[in-house]
This record gives sequence, C-alpha cells and structure tokens, in this order.
Amino acid sequence: MELPLVVKALLEPRAYPDKPPAVEFLQTHISYLFFTPRFVYKIKKPVNFGFLDFTTLRKRHYYCNREVELNRRLAGDVYRGVVAVKKGRGGIGIGGTGRTIEYAVKMKRLPREEMLNEMVVEGRITKEMVERIGAVIARFHCAVPRSRRVAQFGLPSVITKNTEENFSQTESFRGRTVSAGQLRRIADYTREMLKAEGPLFRERAEGGFIKELHGDIHSDHVSVTDGVRIFDCIEFNRRFRCSDVVSDMAFLAMDLDYLNRHDLSKAFGTAYFEVTRDGRGEQLLNFYKCYRAYVRGKVESFKLDEEEVGAEEKRSSRIRAMRYFHLADLYGAGGFRPTLIIVCGLTGTGKTTLASALAEQLGFERLSSDIVRKELAGVAPGERRFEPFGRGIYREDFTEKTYGELLGRGETLLKAGRSVILDATFSRAAHREQAIKAARKRGALFHIIVCEADEAVIRRRLAERSEGAPSDSDGRWEIYEQQRERYEAFLEQQPHMTVDTSQRPEKHIIPLLTTILG
Repeated sequence: MELPLVVKALLEPRAYPDKPPAVEFLQTHISYLFFTPRFVYKIKKPVNFGFLDFTTLRKRHYYCNREVELNRRLAGDVYRGVVAVKKGRGGIGIGGTGRTIEYAVKMKRLPREEMLNEMVVEGRITKEMVERIGAVIARFHCAVPRSRRVAQFGLPSVITKNTEENFSQTESFRGRTVSAGQLRRIADYTREMLKAEGPLFRERAEGGFIKELHGDIHSDHVSVTDGVRIFDCIEFNRRFRCSDVVSDMAFLAMDLDYLNRHDLSKAFGTAYFEVTRDGRGEQLLNFYKCYRAYVRGKVESFKLDEEEVGAEEKRSSRIRAMRYFHLADLYGAGGFRPTLIIVCGLTGTGKTTLASALAEQLGFERLSSDIVRKELAGVAPGERRFEPFGRGIYREDFTEKTYGELLGRGETLLKAGRSVILDATFSRAAHREQAIKAARKRGALFHIIVCEADEAVIRRRLAERSEGAPSDSDGRWEIYEQQRERYEAFLEQQPHMTVDTSQRPEKHIIPLLTTILG
C-alpha cells in the first residue's frame, strides 16, 4: 500500500533534529513508528475502528498527549513528550518552523534485548526479575486513586457486555482459529462465572478495586534489566483501560503461560498478591486470564481478514490465535495444564524435523533422545558415532538409561507447568507407557505423533546424513532395517496420530495444531 507523504518524509534522517545515521520503520494497524538510534517517534494513523477514532488532527493531538500522560505513570523517563511534525520551506520534519501537519509521541528507545518476552524466550529471565515486576505492578495498582465513575466498569453487566462482544466478534472465525467446542465451553464458563460470582464482582466494584489502569500489560511492553518500565498502555479507549486490578495483572500472568513459563506466571502472581493482600481478587485470577487469552485470540484472528497483512503473517497469526483460544479453554476447564507430546518413528522418518517445527510454533521445549544419549556418554551432540545396532552407546542398557533420563527431564518440566515435546524413536511400547504415566501424574495433556515416510525418501535422507549432512542422529539404512524389525506395535491404550513425513513439515503443522489445540 502507498505510504502517506508525511511517512515517506520521516523515513529520511534529515527530517530529525539530531540527523541520525538511519531510520527504521514499523507500522501497526493504528500507528506508524520511526526508530532512530536514540528515540522512537509514534504517529497515529487517521483511522476509525469504532473503539478508537483518530480521524482528525485535533483528535490525534489529544490522544498523543493522553498517551504521554498515562504512560508516565509506569515509564516516566521513556515518554519525552509530544512533538509537532512541521511542513516548511525545507520540507517535512520533526519540529522546526512551518505549518503543523501531524503530531508524534517521542520516546526513549529501549534495547530490544531488555524486553521481557525476549528474555523469556532466550532463557535469560529469572524468578527474582518476575517477582520484582509483580511488586511494581501491585504498588502501581494500590496507588491509583479510586473513582465512583470508574467503578461502574467492574459491574457484572458491563463485564458481560465486554465478554459477549468478544464472542460475537469471533463467530466468523469458528473453524479457522477457534473450534465450535471451544467457543461453547468458554462462553458457558464465562456466563456461569458471571452469574455465580455476581456478588463478588459487585463487591469488587463497590470496594474500590476497579481503577483506571494500564490495560495492555503483556511481555512485549515490559523492560526489565535497568529497573522495571511498563509502557504502551491503552490511551484511546477508557473502557479498555478501566478494569479490576486483577484483570490488569492477569494479562501478564496469562502471557507468561503462553510463553510456556507457568512457573514464572505463578511466581509473578504470588509476588503481586503478597503486596496487595487481595485474597478475594485472587479468586478471579483464572476468570480474567481466560478473558485476556480470549481477547488476544480475537485480535490475532482479525488479521486473517486484513488486506494489508501478507500470507505468511496471516499463517503466523492464525497459529497464535489458536494457541490463545486453547489457553482460554484450559482456564475455563479449571486452570492451566501443560502438554506432553511424543514425536516418534524410525530413524530417517523426519521426526526431529517435525518435532522442531512443532516446538517452534507452539513455544514448547523439545528434548531429543539423540542429544540426551550423547550427553550421558560425554559425546558432543554433533559428533558422529557409527556403531553397530545394539552396541556401544546404543547397547540395550544404555538405551534404557537414555529413556530414563529423557522421561525424567520431561517430567521435571511438566512439574513446573512447562509443556514439552519428546523427540525419540519410542520403538518400545513400555517407553510410550512410561510417558503416558508421566503425563497423567503431572495432570498434563498428552499426544503421540508417529512419523512414517516412503522408504525411498528414508534411504535418501540417511544417505545424505552419512555423507555429512548436519544431524545429531547416527541413523543409517542398516539401523533403520533393524529398528523396523524390532518396532513394537502400539497398545490399545496408546492412541496416536500418524503423519506421512515424506513431504515438508509445513504441510502438517496446521492439521496437527488443530488436533493438539482444539
């Protein structure tokens, strides 16, 4: 789509007072963002989506000022102010002289690597950091003044209006990002909670727990390494910003679950409620996590119908939406539960490729028997050990040790509430049964995916591997043949999905996710 003239002008370094060496550009459905090495400038698009209206310069100026004012509550040093975009004799630029044609919010640029979501994904976050964030949000919530006018946003009738709006707005995505069963279950849970806990919701409204808060606290909006800064609150719609304090913090608690760190989500919630001492509010945490997950699923679903969103981004948004609706369904069914998936099959059937693709799309941990085996043997993962079948590190007792360690590590993750994929041959029914028992013990959801492929494809893959193609596996054609002879049939109590992995894994991802997340 053709960019407006003002946007094109601000892509040039000469448009800025400090003449940066380069300008990076990003746009959302409501904003244009320009990144220089030191600052970020945000311009609001002249759009009207019903829940926001930026159609006039006067309105955009007003909401720029509101954005700065509201965000200074939790990120005071980030929001530098509102600057005018001028058009003068020298062209269009930030500040200077001439006619004001636009306004921009000026912010200090925070390093991407300091964002909470980046630190979680990269494993750099600590429990102490998350507890600090919980305490910061709790103190903020306690400090925000009460208001009778704001209290109405916590009444059951108003909450019902919000939730029913969500259900009606996602009806067109039934079968695409949310299943009919999920829609029914989540709606039933929500309506039953609002009816059964009506007195508690009214008590919250009357007790001053409904306040004008942030409204959009998720991990992308939290910077953690140099103090805690929480930015980008909702400035454009007061209804979205005014809520129960538990609803506000539930967004981040849910988001940590989404990032497969339920352990951190629990630590965050514990730290928050230790400060607020809000035991009654804690009873509504699961309800509000369900609500927040559903809203995120709805927002991601909307992208599927936006013309400016490319095909690949639509596919990613569809998967994210499916994951959020699955999360909302779990909350509605009683609370978060982790998932254990075993991806199995003979050597060369592509199980590692499929397991890796699933782990990436789901955000799950992946544990590989090939890597575990070599760690136990003191062998580097990439080092090849072409030993005969059943010999060396592949002898029977060492294989039992490998599966014991693999399943033990998997169960440890499940105990912490973290979902995991086990990537291994699982040729023995006993090993599969041990995985099923581990899932049951930890209250986890469980799936078995069996990889199969045409033998000509398997032979080609194993030949490429023997010729030096990167792999942690030592599988060869003669190993495949002996595994095939000894592969134990699935027991009746071991239901599974079979996937033909002769083709690229992308073909199977959506169908598999529909089953896993449905």
